[in-house]
Amino acid sequence: MFFGKLFGGGSGGEGVSVSAKQGCELAPATPPKGQEIATVAGGCFWGLELAYQRVPGVTHTSVGYTGGHVPNPTYQAVCSGSTGHAEAVQVYYNPDEVTYEQLLKEFFQRVDPTTLNRQGNDAGTQYRSVIYYHNEAQKAAAEKAIEEVNKQLAAGAFRRVVGNKVVTSVEPATDYYIAEDYHQQYLSNGGRAGRAQSAAKGCNDPIRCYG
Repeated sequence: MFFGKLFGGGSGGEGVSVSAKQGCELAPATPPKGQEIATVAGGCFWGLELAYQRVPGVTHTSVGYTGGHVPNPTYQAVCSGSTGHAEAVQVYYNPDEVTYEQLLKEFFQRVDPTTLNRQGNDAGTQYRSVIYYHNEAQKAAAEKAIEEVNKQLAAGAFRRVVGNKVVTSVEPATDYYIAEDYHQQYLSNGGRAGRAQSAAKGCNDPIRCYG
């Protein structure tokens, strides 16, 4: 991923101001009352976040870092590969409007689940694909979704991807750190080219990954 135009803080940061020196702030482990939480990693988090911003029933999105061993990481540290974190997207959603299974479907539509530690030209462990489950029901749903995608791959019925078997891992959710403000809703705020992409619910416009 490349640094783009810096923004003073999208709504996904919930007012969290982060400097490179102090590191990123730990997000709450639970969603607001009446909502549920989902966390996934699938390469550069900008495009994946925009895809989830567009999903009806998703009430909040943020991008951040998870799955690592260093507290309060920064973007620069994560990009070095030294912290063990993956770039991730975390969403809150209304389960009366969208199901976890539908969120997984969106994930597999956006991510190449067959490439290890890589999405397109972005390579490194920070770009690995992971479904982080917050409860046993999510774990079961993720495993079932992967099984289904593997069946589609074997039958040649899945969309065109690099490999022929899912390498996306299913792991328990752990500490999730909200990324720096300028990363939040990066593409809908204009991206590096200053051309905002629509985050309207139900929008099907192609997503330009870097803006």
